Amino acid sequence: MLDFLPREIPEQIAEACRAFERRLGPILKAIHLYGSAVDGGLKPASDLDLLVTTSQPPSESRRRALVKDLLRISVPNAPMGTGKIRRPLEVTVLAYDQVTPWRYPPRRELQYGEWLRNDFLAGMIEPPVEDPDLAILLAKARRRSVALLGPPAEELFQPVPRQDFLKAMADTVIRWNKAEDWSDDEANVVLTLARMWYSIETGDIAPKDVAAAWLIQRVPAEHSPVLAQAREAYLRGRQENLPAGAERVAAFIYDAKAAIERLLENRRG
Repeated sequence: MLDFLPREIPEQIAEACRAFERRLGPILKAIHLYGSAVDGGLKPASDLDLLVTTSQPPSESRRRALVKDLLRISVPNAPMGTGKIRRPLEVTVLAYDQVTPWRYPPRRELQYGEWLRNDFLAGMIEPPVEDPDLAILLAKARRRSVALLGPPAEELFQPVPRQDFLKAMADTVIRWNKAEDWSDDEANVVLTLARMWYSIETGDIAPKDVAAAWLIQRVPAEHSPVLAQAREAYLRGRQENLPAGAERVAAFIYDAKAAIERLLENRRG
């Protein structure tokens, strides 16, 4: 099923699936692999994105036991050339009855990501929360994913209405208002804005590097270096800040936000 991936990746995914089965037991309904692994190919720093669906909200003890296992199975981001064969996991757990029938914003039961490792090690696990990003995630999974357990995502989940997909973007873009909001995450924010812009204009969802290449041809020349450097960082798995400079990065983010907000307003109108 996963023979299109490097040999060690299916082994890690299988270990994660065993943890889901062990910790979620009879309430486990489906597991889907989505994101870079199945849409454009894994890049050097790509996470393995797993969507886990339960038949009912998992208990606090189940959530904590699962996080404990994922801390062992996932690995922190490592620089290229370190011989890393395992990948960071990004796991989203949702309860089927919280997204079906569809409602906005949907509720997330648990999110595991390496940026949360220190919190998890300290015993801090976020409670279930309403998460607008799930509208985008589910649209991506329905568009392209691999069912590791249960039916295909396009059969399991209802379509995300276009207005909710756009609303999720509007609710996301307002997060970035000052330099502190994207500090140490510049490349990711730049590429996320490029993907939003691409999706609003085309109605499709593209990998980050594809969206950045598309947008480079459409923005003023002063923004091209920022996009090009973010794209290169993504393709090469680099973690450092963008060399374009803080002022150029901020200028792109502010201009992209304004353009996206105008596009969203026009679509709503």
